[in-house]
Amino acid sequence: MTKEGQIEIPLSKTKMILTFLGSLMFVGLGIWFLTNPPKSNHWLFGNPTLILIAGIASVIFFGLVAVIIFRKFSDKKPGLIINRQGIFDNSSGVSAGLIPWTDIQEIKISQVMSQKFLMFIVRNPEYYLEKVTNPLKKNAMKMNYKTYGSPISISSNALQTNFDDLHKLLIDKMNEYKS
Repeated sequence: MTKEGQIEIPLSKTKMILTFLGSLMFVGLGIWFLTNPPKSNHWLFGNPTLILIAGIASVIFFGLVAVIIFRKFSDKKPGLIINRQGIFDNSSGVSAGLIPWTDIQEIKISQVMSQKFLMFIVRNPEYYLEKVTNPLKKNAMKMNYKTYGSPISISSNALQTNFDDLHKLLIDKMNEYKS
């Protein structure tokens, strides 16, 4: 969707619903591991400590994902706005807000298992960390910074576009607006 040279990519309610339902399934699996762990003689999968840790991690992580997605359902703003100023990110629970083109040095592709996302290498990563007040969001961004070299990442998971199209669009616009 374009208006006045601006590209808006809406949030995908369908993708968000599927992710929400998947998160709820993993929360349920975690609760099952905690309340009635499966019995096995296998040295790894029968380890009660490992099952307990997996249950707790599943409930906490996927419970947090479910809460974040549930809150995003009522968000009417576009997931991503691309214009001459830069990129306004509203695509996830750890969205960076406005990322000016002048701050972006590079857009890299990163991947964790089969999940691809775009890492925005910026001039002053500490600025983006300092402006975040939510402690959970700040810690997630700090973890991104330590692991991938930037606190800012964008996935196409909640957007009405696919990863390859999003990557191409952002690279094209960065080249256009930075030249």
